[in-house]
Amino acid sequence: MNFEQARFNMVEQQIRPWDVLDLKVLDLLMEVKREEFVADAQKTLAFIDTELPLSNGSRMLQPKVEARLLQDLDVEADDKILEIGTGSGYVTALLATLGKHVYSVEIDPAQKDRAAANLKKAGVENVTLVEGNGLHGHAAQAPYDAIYVGGSLPVVPEQLKAQLAVGGRMVVVVGDLPMMRALRIKHESQGVFSETVLFDVVIDRLNAIDAAEPDRFSF
Repeated sequence: MNFEQARFNMVEQQIRPWDVLDLKVLDLLMEVKREEFVADAQKTLAFIDTELPLSNGSRMLQPKVEARLLQDLDVEADDKILEIGTGSGYVTALLATLGKHVYSVEIDPAQKDRAAANLKKAGVENVTLVEGNGLHGHAAQAPYDAIYVGGSLPVVPEQLKAQLAVGGRMVVVVGDLPMMRALRIKHESQGVFSETVLFDVVIDRLNAIDAAEPDRFSF
């Protein structure tokens, strides 16, 4: 398989038509090799317009959804980033390439180890992987300039909003079937947040468990 042609087709046929027009993001998608973050048996499927299953039952998002969330997060070179749900490590690598450092929280220790191996193979070093419940964020390194949430939630967690720096942004998909919406939350000034609806989409629940409301925040 010609991976470079498949990558080009993914960008031009799936991602651009989904209003991802930021050249910085488009160039990045050509640079970071998505096929290196999937199982060997899935490499020929890495560029198709579908979610891909991970070995722990979670799934990688569609490439166009990953790209659109990344564009709308508007990561800058000096940003400290929090990622909720490491998954395969692919989006982690994209965030790390755009920003200064990524702290990525993954609840599944085996998946965290797989992502660490993928990132090492790809030569991505400015990442710290943390085992834990992503709903709690990672307060030890807060505040963050950008927060990326890699699974859907019923509501925006206040704990994550509290870890945004003033001027910081978060992208998160919220809602319940059959309607979910991608939102951008911005910390405008101390304690004041704005919310922008980006697009409608349905994605899997975040693989996280909240001790106070286990049924509400888990799947």
